[in-house]
Amino acid sequence: MSDPSRPPAVGVLDQGTDLTFPPGFLWGAATAAYQIEGAATEGGRTRSIWDTFSHTEGRTVGGHTGDVACDHFHRMPDDVRLMAELGLKSYRFSVSWPRVQPGGSGAANAEGLDFYRRLVDELLGHGIEPWLTLYHWDLPQPLEDAGGWPARDTAGRFADYTQLVADALGDRVRYWTTLNEPWCSAFLGYGSGAHAPGRTDGAAAVRAGHHLMLGHGLAVQALRASRPEAQLGITLNLYPVTPATDSAADANAARRIDALANRFFLDPVLRGSYPTDLQADLASVTDFGHVCDDDLEIISTPLDLVGINYYSRHVVAAPVEGEQPEEYWRAPTCWPGSEDVRFVTRGVPVTDMDWEIDAPGLVETLERVHREYTDLPLYVTENGSAFVDVVVDGQVDDADRLAYFDSHLRAAHAAIGAGVPLRGYFAWSLMDNFEWAWGYTKRFGMVYVDYDSQIRIPKASARWYAEVIRRNGLAAQ
Repeated sequence: MSDPSRPPAVGVLDQGTDLTFPPGFLWGAATAAYQIEGAATEGGRTRSIWDTFSHTEGRTVGGHTGDVACDHFHRMPDDVRLMAELGLKSYRFSVSWPRVQPGGSGAANAEGLDFYRRLVDELLGHGIEPWLTLYHWDLPQPLEDAGGWPARDTAGRFADYTQLVADALGDRVRYWTTLNEPWCSAFLGYGSGAHAPGRTDGAAAVRAGHHLMLGHGLAVQALRASRPEAQLGITLNLYPVTPATDSAADANAARRIDALANRFFLDPVLRGSYPTDLQADLASVTDFGHVCDDDLEIISTPLDLVGINYYSRHVVAAPVEGEQPEEYWRAPTCWPGSEDVRFVTRGVPVTDMDWEIDAPGLVETLERVHREYTDLPLYVTENGSAFVDVVVDGQVDDADRLAYFDSHLRAAHAAIGAGVPLRGYFAWSLMDNFEWAWGYTKRFGMVYVDYDSQIRIPKASARWYAEVIRRNGLAAQ
């Protein structure tokens, strides 16, 4: 029996396009190098922290690695043709730092750069705008051995790497993102250890977050000097943070998590300062002595756009004495200085990642960034969901994912109607892939990947999204 609350997989726009997006709205999909490329030891590529992490026993589900992944390195032309068949206007991809600059320093690896030259040429040949992300978590292992992102020198190495990529691709790539989700790189990689490199040191995580932003600023300056026509930005994973009750204690818990999740990055990048309450919250972790003169001026180098990755909302509560109710779970160590905050599960629908589905939170997030921080163009650079997918007669009817996209695109349209300068939307992800510590057990793709045969099967959500792009809009409900 069909669920009338879900939009149909095909033909949802047959009634006419009632929610039209602005002309030139950039419709795209996104991926990351380590998650799809494979060819881990080919073409001069050397190890990244994710190679080391995934090959360490117990770090990923099933011991899965990105050694082969979706084999995009070898199948790239076919994958680009698939993008064209779906009507994508833009493709957001990341460059593998250890493929381009083995070891994280020195000259560029010509064979590695040639792969990205071919990718860009394929995209342009199919009328697809390349959107390049310089860093999506694959730090060269030698740089981690030298201290990683907690070490200040890594920011300078990132600027050098940026220049190599700009020299090779800057004449054909207009949109550039420096970092993808530096919160994850810093606090999951160095705080909780759930991501590579797997370190558990709150002070190191805070330093890593700062040096990631410093590397961002230096990279923007390098790009601005050599490619003044480029559109430059950063991609931040942002969340609305809501107190579980109207108590003052819960409100303070929400303030603390908002400071770490959102304002830790928004304020330095867009205001040139750290929030004073954040510094007070972290006083037991660090004295911020790693922040040097002129750092914040570099970090806040002017941008052309801001990318926002949105998946869910955080609902939090203050600690209480005694046993916690079942709907509470304790904050993990990726929240230094706030480990006693409790996160609340509200019993609403969730994805296969156990992330609550909250489309109105996208409107809140976009409106907040526009209202409190910037008039710059905003882009939803990631938005998507993992669900269990089953192939039946060569088809995948992913109705839950389709409904997720539909509700979040309606939220994006509502934000535009409220005056937010939203200029584009990138679905996460183009295809199923290596989902970091979850390995291949979680599927986010619009395109199903059989990892044994590497066959690609566009899901119902992909066909629906192609129609949204063709119509530049959605049917009213």
